[in-house]
Amino acid sequence: MRTVRFRDPAGATRVGEWTTAGIEFGGQVYNLDAVDILPPAEPTKIIAIGLNYADHAEERNSEIPDRPLLFLKTPNTVAGHGDTITLPAGKERVDYEAEFGVVIGEQARNVAESQAWEFVAGFTAVNDVSNRDDQEREQNWVRGKAFDGAAPMGPVVADPEDVPEDATIELRVNGEVRQHSSRAEFIFSVPALVAEISSYMTLEPGDVISTGTPAGVGPLSDGDTVEIEIEGVGTLKHGVRRTDAASR
Repeated sequence: MRTVRFRDPAGATRVGEWTTAGIEFGGQVYNLDAVDILPPAEPTKIIAIGLNYADHAEERNSEIPDRPLLFLKTPNTVAGHGDTITLPAGKERVDYEAEFGVVIGEQARNVAESQAWEFVAGFTAVNDVSNRDDQEREQNWVRGKAFDGAAPMGPVVADPEDVPEDATIELRVNGEVRQHSSRAEFIFSVPALVAEISSYMTLEPGDVISTGTPAGVGPLSDGDTVEIEIEGVGTLKHGVRRTDAASR
C-alpha cells in the first residue's frame, strides 16, 4: 500500500491510497490532476546520512566512514511532489542528491537494530538538495543543506513489505538519467541507522531518515525538472527555479 497526503478540491487535507486509478479516499477516486499532492510526512526533523554509498564517497574523494555520518535538515526544507523549489541566490553550484527516505511511525529512543522495523512506517523518495558553495566552507552545513525547499520528498509513503530489499533508485534531470543505484548498496542498513540515531535523539512520528546518495551527483539549473524513482515507491517529481544572475 502507498499512502499519500493531499488537498482535495474543497481544500481539505486528506490521507488516501495512491492507486493506478487515482487517489482513493472515502469511497471516491480523485484524479491526480484535480488535487494538490502534499509532502508525505510532517517531520520535526530530517536526519540525513553522509557517504552511505562507497561510490559516492569515492567521487567526493572521501574515506568510507566507520560509523554513520549524521546531519540535520530542518522542517523548512520540506517540499512536495509537483512543487518548484527556488535555489539560493548567488551560488555557483547547487546539486541534486537522490535518496531513499525512511519515515518513522512511532516515537523511538534507544532502539536495538533487531527492533528497528517496529518503528518504521514506510519509505519515500527524497532529494537532498545541496548548496556546495557554502557546504565546503562550514562544518555544520546549515547554509549548505537547510535552506528553504532543500528536501523535496514524496509522493507517497510505501509500506516496507512492498519495497524490495534491492530496490532500484534512479534520478533523472529533464529525462536524462544522472544517478542509478540500489538500496542494496547501502554501507549502513536501515536498522543500523535507526539504532544509531535513536541512541542520540528521540525520533518522532513523521521524522524522516534520508539514507544517503549514490554516485552521480551534479548541479541544478534554472528550469530543470527532477524525477527520483524508487522501485516500490514511485516517482517524486519537482521543478527548479533560479532567480539570480548565476542561473544557467
